[in-house]
Amino acid sequence: MYGTLYLCATPIGNLSDVSSRFIETIGSVDLIAAEDTRVSIKLLNHFNIKKPLTSYHEHNKAEKGEYLISLLKEGKSIALVSDAGTPAISDPGEDLVRLCIENGINVTSVPGCVAAINALILSGLSTKRFSFEGFLSVNKRHRKEHLSSLRYDPHTLIFYEAPHKLTYTLADMCDAFGEMRKIALVRELTKLHEEVFRGTLSDAVKKFETDKPRGEYVIIVDGYGGEEADGEKDEWWSRLTVCEHVDEYIKKGMSSKDAIKACALDRGVQKRDIYNEYHNNKN
Repeated sequence: MYGTLYLCATPIGNLSDVSSRFIETIGSVDLIAAEDTRVSIKLLNHFNIKKPLTSYHEHNKAEKGEYLISLLKEGKSIALVSDAGTPAISDPGEDLVRLCIENGINVTSVPGCVAAINALILSGLSTKRFSFEGFLSVNKRHRKEHLSSLRYDPHTLIFYEAPHKLTYTLADMCDAFGEMRKIALVRELTKLHEEVFRGTLSDAVKKFETDKPRGEYVIIVDGYGGEEADGEKDEWWSRLTVCEHVDEYIKKGMSSKDAIKACALDRGVQKRDIYNEYHNNKN
């Protein structure tokens, strides 16, 4: 009989958020697969739990995933934990879950904290419909393309960001969403120095011109609310020709292919129509 994979959410700051079920489950499994064993051992020591640990992270998930599957097929029970929060959210745990499903292995969750949801409910922005976007690409072109695709998305948008990339991301968000789009930046969730900044994207850019970003951030961006809501729809490109519109994106560092795609998205037309018009007028 196959074993079970338990997806166990860990605290995102305050250790008191650990549930009794978490402690019971962690104490009963045969093995704990951890994103970083050095981080997880501190949590286990705090609760006086002695269990074997093995690493499972982005850089070893292929080979280690197969190893964990083999143990589960032998009937072993395994708990999967991330450094903080719920595993399989912006986390290689999703690959292990997929492997388990493909191999007919039972997967269950021991729920707990998720930074994205906790930040969302503190933001003051709409919680009715939201889209989790996770970490943006470190590649500038890909990051701008991703944000551009979300310009008119009506959902509240949730991102994760590291402190050393925050100012670049906020600048790119201003370009994509406009300076007056509402935003909340949340850091140190559940910890002593928990902080929530609320304002516009312009306010956020100004704040971090003088305040050095510290800690991991959850960024909550208000969804697009129509022309009257942000007063910026079509404003920067509405008087440009298609060629001028595409060329503006190319000037910002996009390839012609991506610039045509972004232009089509802005105008709400098929990419091939922009491609044909652009190249016919350029030739």
